[in-house]
Amino acid sequence: MSKYVALNDALAEYLLAHRTPDDDVLRALHEETAALGERAVMQIAADQGTFLNLLVSAIGARQAVEVGTFTGYSSICIARGLAPGGRLICCDVSEEWTSVARRYWKRAGLEDRIELRLGPAAETLRALPRGEHFDFAFIDADKQSYRTYYEEVLPRLRAGGLVAADNVLWSGDIVNPEKKDENTLALRAFNEHVAADRRVQSVILPLADGLTLARKL
Repeated sequence: MSKYVALNDALAEYLLAHRTPDDDVLRALHEETAALGERAVMQIAADQGTFLNLLVSAIGARQAVEVGTFTGYSSICIARGLAPGGRLICCDVSEEWTSVARRYWKRAGLEDRIELRLGPAAETLRALPRGEHFDFAFIDADKQSYRTYYEEVLPRLRAGGLVAADNVLWSGDIVNPEKKDENTLALRAFNEHVAADRRVQSVILPLADGLTLARKL
């Protein structure tokens, strides 16, 4: 029997109101990003940020990688959850948007924990050592490359490490048979790939636009 609660605006607002609130840094970053207009949709939801921070902290992660940084909200949440001495590698192609992230990393006192690598993320990931180096990975970039990023990250993740991927419900279009654009098709293929992957234990959470969690076995 299926058991779920269908969200409406009132419930969504209730969920946001009943989490640990953002501090001044995250609030300011959220406001500055929101002022960008339509592009602001690339920023993760606030409750996702809280969840990522909890996940990273709960598994005692020290080494993490993020694919898709934008203005830096998710990277701050991840970096703050790392164990002492931890490091986060951020992969992005935009100097413009990550310049905002850099300002807020400094404001948050995280400059010593975060390393930005500008360039195509697939190339950046392929250049990383292939040993099981990372504890946590977050994928939130171009949707058509999700499977590529996943396959580059997974061999570099320790057993018990986690991969999280955003936007896997794609505003509900993931189950709309009339939607056949490249991004929707790529996300469907990614979801099927992860669900069938016996190297991991996985689940899709209906958090914001959908968040996949996969634990390496």
